[in-house]
Amino acid sequence: MTICAAIQMASGPQVSANLLEADKLIAEAAKAGAKLVALPENFAIMGMHETDKIKVGEQDGSGPIQDFLAATAKKYGIWLIGGTIPVFGEAANKVRATCLVFDEKGERVARYDKVHLFDVNVPDSAEVYRESDSIEAGETPCLIDSPFGKIGIAVCYDLRFPEFFRPMARKGMDILVLPAAFTAKTGAAHWEVLLRARAIENLCYVLAPNQGGFHMNGRQTYGHSMFVDPWGVVLDCYKTGPGFVSGDVDRGRLEKTRASFPVLEHRRFFCE
Repeated sequence: MTICAAIQMASGPQVSANLLEADKLIAEAAKAGAKLVALPENFAIMGMHETDKIKVGEQDGSGPIQDFLAATAKKYGIWLIGGTIPVFGEAANKVRATCLVFDEKGERVARYDKVHLFDVNVPDSAEVYRESDSIEAGETPCLIDSPFGKIGIAVCYDLRFPEFFRPMARKGMDILVLPAAFTAKTGAAHWEVLLRARAIENLCYVLAPNQGGFHMNGRQTYGHSMFVDPWGVVLDCYKTGPGFVSGDVDRGRLEKTRASFPVLEHRRFFCE
């Protein structure tokens, strides 16, 4: 069995302070036995303005946030899934919301750029989000081999698109890791039900690190970082503030669930 952990933060506008907080929480998770640790979306910066992330954007493969992720993974001997960080792409005056994965030696093994961008007016509120004003969308899903099984990576708003995950399930996804910064309002309505639905329909574990608390920019995020098993059972949940959830990826339970309830083998219609 593998102990994995999802870190919950309430990040602010100062990158250096956020990295110190992330290191502290990762150290606690590693001390508790975690070998696979995931950070939330925007863990390194939740700026006062949407464009603040561009000011601290990094070139792919170089920069203090990427150096932190590599060094931290090596220091604690863990696989580290680095939430999202701002990495420059092709569009002018925009960044990618990039999730980088590092192994226990601090070597980068994967990159995923958030595909679905959060351009919405939150119902019954004054909240308006236009991620596409400062973020360039990715195009490619990410499924990687690891010592813990096949890991699928998605970010926040991706969660609302079930067809996005079906090709990963067809290729044997064992764990879905979903860094997020769900708003308090949308999180209260949909966070748990969507996480449990993705676990159930894809017969996989879901590890979901979320931002959770009040941020200096006035935003409130929902928290409730979760670890969900393939039957949709919430194994651990951390409601608000900095902390982490953890649990075992039980290969035996995963295989038994898939064998006794072979939904993935019963599909009659396919989406690519």
